[in-house]
Amino acid sequence: MHVPALFHERDQNRIDAFCREHDFAMVVGWDGTAPVASHLLVEFERRPDGSAWLHGHMSRANPLWRSFADGREVLVVFHGPHTYVPARWYGHVNVPTWNYVAVHVYGVPHVVSDDAELRAMLSRLLERHERGSDAAPPYRLETLPADVVDREIGGLVGFRVRVTRIEASFKLSQNRNPEDHARIVRELEQRGDENSVAIAQAMRSSRPA
Repeated sequence: MHVPALFHERDQNRIDAFCREHDFAMVVGWDGTAPVASHLLVEFERRPDGSAWLHGHMSRANPLWRSFADGREVLVVFHGPHTYVPARWYGHVNVPTWNYVAVHVYGVPHVVSDDAELRAMLSRLLERHERGSDAAPPYRLETLPADVVDREIGGLVGFRVRVTRIEASFKLSQNRNPEDHARIVRELEQRGDENSVAIAQAMRSSRPA
């Protein structure tokens, strides 16, 4: 994606944390004729050797996984908060803009054929999201009847992606002077909706007062 130098985020830890937090991503492939895409839960992994991996699954009825066999790269888009910034918030004549955070991850996908690997992937996913829910007791694969688990897993296709490159755009008014930057943060916080507050927080962490 096009990322102006001022908005190009290079902090690996910050990018990794963003991908883990915003794990409902868009996976875009190519079926040989046209682009194909699905919105999927994707687990981001950074291994001790520095390599990055994505893990996910989809319904076996979803044709996207069939495009993975040709070895082409896929694009995985992690979406973050985004919001409108009116021109009247600047201390000078200007035009409105849109602040946002997004990460594009590229890599070569492979279908997971090992049953144990797929089950481990699903268990990690459940543990992560059950931990943040109000469910009690937490839902676990191990507590379900084996025939139910086997049937449901039979309808899934797991995949992993070895990441080849990452592009991160954190457009957070880095090109504004300190007064305008501070004013935008205040106005976003006062506006109060979820996206505005999240962008204000990201702006504060990118350029602390």
